[in-house]
Amino acid sequence: MAIERATFGAGCFWGVEARFAEIPGVIDTAAGYEGGCVDHPTYKDVCTDTTGHAEVVDVTFDPSRVSFDTLLDAFFAMHDPTQVNRQGPDWGKQYRSVIFTRSEEQMHQAREKIEPASTFWKAEEYHQRYLEKRGMVSCQI
Repeated sequence: MAIERATFGAGCFWGVEARFAEIPGVIDTAAGYEGGCVDHPTYKDVCTDTTGHAEVVDVTFDPSRVSFDTLLDAFFAMHDPTQVNRQGPDWGKQYRSVIFTRSEEQMHQAREKIEPASTFWKAEEYHQRYLEKRGMVSCQI
């Protein structure tokens, strides 16, 4: 059986680890730290927001049972990657959205989830600052 690993940061690692562990084909998960400049960091070190590490979950999986692409979809569904250095009440660089790939193929698949910019077409004027013009603060999304 071929086994692969990938590491995901999506905020506090407790919930992320639990969600990945539920996916059939995931063999093991481990909460930890990656992406920083200090060897053997502790939680206390990482919480200073000075080591550069992210709270991450290392996922060991059987690619014959679950694809890396499926894990990527789960990763993007379990958090909001647009919240810079934050997830819910947790904030700091250690809570950033990050994928640490372990192969060129994983890197390629992860990059496919990101679309390069194309031509932006501005909507009609009546759509610009629509809520503000009507004294509203939100819509039903």
